[in-house]
Order: sequence, then structure tokens, then C-alpha cells
Amino acid sequence: MASKRTGRPREFDRDLALRRAMELFWEHGYEPTTLADLTEAMGIGAASLYAAFGSKEQLFGEAVRFYSREHRGFLAQALREEPTLRAGLARMLREAADAYTVPGYPAGCLIISGAVNCGSVTVSNGLREERVTSLEALRARIESGIARGELAENADARVLAEMIGVVIQGMAQQARDGTDRESLRTVADLVVNALPWRGGAGHDA
Repeated sequence: MASKRTGRPREFDRDLALRRAMELFWEHGYEPTTLADLTEAMGIGAASLYAAFGSKEQLFGEAVRFYSREHRGFLAQALREEPTLRAGLARMLREAADAYTVPGYPAGCLIISGAVNCGSVTVSNGLREERVTSLEALRARIESGIARGELAENADARVLAEMIGVVIQGMAQQARDGTDRESLRTVADLVVNALPWRGGAGHDA
């Protein structure tokens, strides 16, 4: 009697499948994106999805990490690479305007849009941690700028970081609503110029 052969799972490009899942979550958010949406976009069956990525929550977590590496690194990079706080903030906000309006990709930011109407505590907490981590890094960089005399000595680093965080989230939402890149760049420049720089706000970034 011939032995029964077990079928091998269909091979697929994992990175490509993850990229497609990321874009789907980015466009629609976590909650509205169904398993059927994901399997269709990724080109795999539900069994293969679970075998490769685990649950929908786990897939989303991996998609967020992929997004952060591919599309969100500019936030920390601008503050790290520019010699002054003003130049770092100006670059960060301008690059946010660019990142949120890239042709061929969903508008806005996955870290922000993914949380809209999200019923998963795990997903909501994970996205909140991403935002808090970025905000803390921004606050620390602003504190350094105050200590170095770039900003007024009575400036509140926490409040300024929260204000800039609100601006970044607002830019992401405005991009989803159709605001164009140049308008968002103008907002970025206005915000940087409005900060309490030592010697006034009239200097170029």
C-alpha cells in the first residue's frame, strides 16, 4: 500500500506579504481590516497567514515594526543628525509632511490611523507605547536644547514636546483628509518659527 503523502504548504514571499498587510492596515486601520482583506492582499490562505504570522494582532504588530523601520525612522534621525535643535525640528516636521504624502502609499501615518476605533487593547497599548516613546525622545532632545541655550531657559520641554506631537498627529490626519504636501510644509515652518528660541523667532532654521 502506498504511503500517504502530506502536502507542502505553498511558498510565498514573506516580506512582500508583510508589506501588503502593512499597507492595508495603514490605509484602513486595524479594526476595519478583516482576515479576508488580508489574505486577498497578501496572496495567501488563512492557514498560511496563521502559520507565518500568528494571529491578526501579531501580524499587525509585525506590520507596525516594519512600518517604523521603512517609513518612520526620519523622526529620530532628524533630531540625531542635525547639529542644532532648530534644524532638527525643522527637518523632522518637513520630512513628516513628505512622509505623509508619498505617492503610491496611503496618506498619513500607520501609528496614528491604526488606532482609530480600535477594539483591541493589545493593539491600542502597543500603538500608544510607540507614540509615547517618540514623545519622550523628543522631550529629551528639547531639554538638551534648553540646556544648551537654544531655547528660552524658562521653556517647558514637556509642553513643547506635547505640542509638537499634536502637530505631527494633526499633519497625519490632514494628509488623510487631502491636504497637500506644500501646505503641510508651510505648517511645519510656522510651528518651528513659533517656538521660544533665544534671541527671537526670526532666524532661519
